[in-house]
Amino acid sequence: MRTFLRVTLPLLAGLALLAWGAALVVNTTARSWFLRDVTLRARLASAGAQQALAAHLVAGEQGKIATLLDALARDERILAAAVCSPTFSAIASTTGFPERWSCEVLGAARPPATAPLVDLDLAAAGEGGPVHVSMHAIEADGAVRGTLVLVHDMSYLARRERAMNRFTFGAFAVFGLLASVFTVVVRRASWRSWTDELRRLLSVARFPGATPAKAPPGAFSPILADLRALLAEVAGERSSAERGPWSRERLQRVLRETLHGDRVVILANREPYIHERGEDGAVRVQHPASGLVTALEPVMRACSGTWVAHGSGPADRETVDRDDRIRVPPGEESYALRRVWLSREEERGYYYGFSNEGLWPLCHIADTRPEFRVADFRQYARVNRRFADAVAEEVTGPDPIVLVQDYHFALAPRMIRERLPRSTIITFWHIPWPNAERFGICPWERDLLQGLLGSSILGFHTQQHCNNFIDAVDHYLEARIDRERQAVVQGGRECLVRSYPISIEWPNRWAEAAPPPAECRRAVFQELGLGPDALLGVGVDRLDYTKGIEERLLAVERTLERFPHLAGRFTFAQLAAPSRTLIAKYRALNEGVERLAARINARFGSGSYRPIVLERAHHEPAAVFRYLRAADVCYVSSLHDGMNLVAKEFVAARQDERGVLVLSRFTGAARELTEALLVNPYDLEEASAALATALGMTAAEQAERMHAMRAVVAELNVYRWAGHMLADAARVRQRGRLSQRLSMGLRAVDGAPQ
Repeated sequence: MRTFLRVTLPLLAGLALLAWGAALVVNTTARSWFLRDVTLRARLASAGAQQALAAHLVAGEQGKIATLLDALARDERILAAAVCSPTFSAIASTTGFPERWSCEVLGAARPPATAPLVDLDLAAAGEGGPVHVSMHAIEADGAVRGTLVLVHDMSYLARRERAMNRFTFGAFAVFGLLASVFTVVVRRASWRSWTDELRRLLSVARFPGATPAKAPPGAFSPILADLRALLAEVAGERSSAERGPWSRERLQRVLRETLHGDRVVILANREPYIHERGEDGAVRVQHPASGLVTALEPVMRACSGTWVAHGSGPADRETVDRDDRIRVPPGEESYALRRVWLSREEERGYYYGFSNEGLWPLCHIADTRPEFRVADFRQYARVNRRFADAVAEEVTGPDPIVLVQDYHFALAPRMIRERLPRSTIITFWHIPWPNAERFGICPWERDLLQGLLGSSILGFHTQQHCNNFIDAVDHYLEARIDRERQAVVQGGRECLVRSYPISIEWPNRWAEAAPPPAECRRAVFQELGLGPDALLGVGVDRLDYTKGIEERLLAVERTLERFPHLAGRFTFAQLAAPSRTLIAKYRALNEGVERLAARINARFGSGSYRPIVLERAHHEPAAVFRYLRAADVCYVSSLHDGMNLVAKEFVAARQDERGVLVLSRFTGAARELTEALLVNPYDLEEASAALATALGMTAAEQAERMHAMRAVVAELNVYRWAGHMLADAARVRQRGRLSQRLSMGLRAVDGAPQ
């Protein structure tokens, strides 16, 4: 015993000193990395708000500045935010902004007026714990308009340091105990052997200088290697802080930096390219009429990877290889399309039945009763399983990035999680999510919620839809809900619920490829037989009862009634792609729209003049953009819509900054395109007045409104949508990897021989 103590006590004392030194080095290094990371986060937040803050400062809109600051402060790391004038007087701040970092106090600490007022970072301890204060210049037209002050919560740094200290001292304690027992045993054989062995073991503990290759075998070596890997990954974790607009190139940079170039797999019912055989027997490529495809296809061209979808085209089977894959787009071949084939029974039950006779009317407030049948749900579950298996076949690596799209695959996230436990799954729900009471109409509400909670991140267009989903989980499932962080935890796994308003690509390739607006106008007017002084309205939709096409035509009729001077001049062209014609409700809508157009034409038409031109056919994007560029007004009258990208396509098409958008306030787009004429499509008086106002609007006002909307769509484009989702996914993935490494290290300690 005396020998054991004589050997053990000095050894433990030395190890304690060594552990203290190691902890000091780790804490110092980690602290510098974390400070660098929060500085990058601050610059990224400032860059995202720069343009909006500058505009509000120039306009003197203090209320909007305060609203934007409140939105910034909802970030879990930002405690408070304020905007100071160039002379450092307070303009606006969030509630509870600490006085010790007021504009006046910071003004005294800032550099001389001749120095650039950018990134003056201060670190200090607030009353509630350590904080990080950063200052960022707000510039407009080459002049400094103010300063954005962000106060970041650094309390997590102290918590991580304490956790790291506990880990380090605990690990050294275990190692010291094992080393003591081992050295006492060896000492009985040879003093020299004992000394050599002690030196060899101590060499492992010289953290962080020792390398895994030189480390001796032992229980603690895996932990040291794992800790080195963990710190290396923390050091390499950077956020994309480039300034400038989101673009295909910037999205690719984000992928390289945050996801290390990993390719993504998209699961969607609709395929981006359909192959069909023409009358001459040649195979042609068609672009489906789908807002989902409009948004996702540019992202996939930037991200590469694989798009898994239902092969629905008549010639689709003829164009794939033996693995049911084809490279697309034609001529570019930047990503792979994997087609999954469905039988007529599967398509009828999964797509037409449960998806579009059940979930679609359930989620849209359009006065159509949802129909739920057991046989349809069984097919829905079966098809979801088939697509989940196809995704698992297409991934590479144990922790892939998978993007599941829309209501066709509510069960798929959980099924993919079962096949790929370490995958990062982003599910985006492209249609509205109903309130909890309405959602309870579905007999399989718990199955759908459980399936969606297999996601790492679940995205919706608006915050209201996020709130509705969380309310549904709270109502129907046993789960822990963190409403402040917008997260649901079930079975030890967290699902983040976030709003990501979807958009279109910018610059828009279809708009750039289209002829000039004047040329489009001449060609379209010639096609429709319109005179040079005619006024043209345009609507572009699938024939769907949620799009409010009947209400739109009735509004045109009411416009001609109330404003007789427009009769004979105003023509409304409705491009309506037939959709889901196997469903009785859609067939009835098709016939009803045709009868309504005929009645209005019979009432107001004369000679060659037709107030309604109904073109019930599929139109390729090039043709759609010709009509959008030719129109005087575009009317989007959706009765309930998650976003509606046609509204944004009209804005993208008008490079001449002419034309007026009349937009239903029941669309997600109405929250962003506030310069449109917003209407209630059910109110024919309001809608007809808006159409008349649009047709009489001056060129100057058209340009002012369109310029503002184009700025919004340019900034909030689809690359920004995808970039924010994938950046969030990268953070979730990184936390998962670090947690896994730490767990493996702790298991290694627990399993070490005693």
